[in-house]
Amino acid sequence: MPFHASCKVDWEVAGQCADVKTKITDQIKALNGPAGCANGGEKCLYSLVSDSGMKVTATHETPKKHYKDDLTFSFTQSSNVCKVHGFSTSETWYAVLDHSTNYCNLRNLITGSGLQSTANFKETTSDSVCTQYSSADCSKY
Repeated sequence: MPFHASCKVDWEVAGQCADVKTKITDQIKALNGPAGCANGGEKCLYSLVSDSGMKVTATHETPKKHYKDDLTFSFTQSSNVCKVHGFSTSETWYAVLDHSTNYCNLRNLITGSGLQSTANFKETTSDSVCTQYSSADCSKY
């Protein structure tokens, strides 16, 4: 388990990285406001920080305690597969456990953009690089 609340995830998605990147940035923008916070959800309060080259950075704020997490997506084209490296980390220096929030910060964008339903979609992560990954409940966080 990481020493700080954070998560590293690698995905492989069929297609061009430009399209994958657009879908992720569009999803960040779609979840910008408070609407997804209803009924205790956290699919809300995302903010796009930068979108340049093969990298996207964003933040996610938890609606109840207003903790902020920093998100980074890096894209690498490999033939007809886009390799995406996602990283989310808590801005709170003392955060160790996060109820899988950092994983869900990333996964909710992938799921919301429909990328997990593309052909040959592959996700790679583990508890050793992603805080509380094996107990993730992204319907809640």
